[in-house]
Amino acid sequence: MINKKAYAKINLSLDVKGKLENGYHEVCMIMQTIGLYDELSFDVYRISEEERNKGFKDGNNTESKGERIGLSCRFSRGGPEPTEDPKDNLAYKAAELLLPYFPEGTGVDIKIVKNIPMAAGMAGGSTDAAAVLRGINELFNLGLSDEKLCELGVKLGADVPYCILGGTMLAEGIGEKLTRLPAIPKFYLVIAKPQAGVSTKYVYQTLDALENPPHPDVAAMQELILETSRKKGDRTPEGELSKEACVEGGSLSGADDVSASFAKKLAPLLGNILESVTIPVCPKVAEIKKLLLDNGALGSLMSGSGPTVFGIFESEEKANLAAKVLIDMSTAAVSAVKDKGDTGAVEEAFEKVPAKDIFVSTTVNPI
Repeated sequence: MINKKAYAKINLSLDVKGKLENGYHEVCMIMQTIGLYDELSFDVYRISEEERNKGFKDGNNTESKGERIGLSCRFSRGGPEPTEDPKDNLAYKAAELLLPYFPEGTGVDIKIVKNIPMAAGMAGGSTDAAAVLRGINELFNLGLSDEKLCELGVKLGADVPYCILGGTMLAEGIGEKLTRLPAIPKFYLVIAKPQAGVSTKYVYQTLDALENPPHPDVAAMQELILETSRKKGDRTPEGELSKEACVEGGSLSGADDVSASFAKKLAPLLGNILESVTIPVCPKVAEIKKLLLDNGALGSLMSGSGPTVFGIFESEEKANLAAKVLIDMSTAAVSAVKDKGDTGAVEEAFEKVPAKDIFVSTTVNPI
């Protein structure tokens, strides 16, 4: 058995340049892996000769797929069990893509523990799919390259390739054209996901009808990241960060003053064009942003199409204080998660208030 962590992401900057002829939208955004993750385990099981004789031998046999892939999913901390058919889960579909590569007579049993809220704009489904591709590749020693996994992953969603690679990335095209950026200095986040949801399809369709929505300066943020890396004297050149650092939560050791300085410079550059659509239909997003800013956040932004909001802080202490304010106001369930995880804080927070909304205080994993 092997285990994988499927890390959530946030958008530090998100711009939409226009609609393409194929119906997709051209985007330009900077994405960042954070220290909140789903937990996946993978186990091999053997298929008997009798089963193989009934048609399970051919991995491309449609009837055999359900028997060669087992998937179960549950929410952590006693949340409700997902009601969807496992075959509709993006993680299951990722496993299907690798069926032709399965060794003869084998299947895989996948178990997922969800810590990332669903429909939150943090790539919860895509990161699980990415972890399945990486996990099965490792489980069966398939030897598929990251490039090949990304080629398969983009069939499931534009952000799956990013979730396979992780880290700090500039994403262009429909989100599949990725450029590695240097690891950013560590700073602290409070992440809040209101209960109300919003359809990604609706957000993009409505955006098309807006006149002159405010566009964030993605290029300025990219330059800040590059300039910060140059000043720190990083010896790791752009584009050569290891996969292990990218997907297993490696963190950058940097002086606190560098981290605080970076956070202060980053805050005014945060921007998401999709807020123009989501906030009018989900005013809770604006309310949470104000709460975070009123309680010490240097900046606050909605991630993806929403409704998750995050605030950035120059110190862990300030982030935890803001999280406590949110807990005490009983507006949501809040968990204080430290860089490597603090399960005691998580359990304590969820005991205090009903888990109708989910707030998480965590550090960005600069990887």
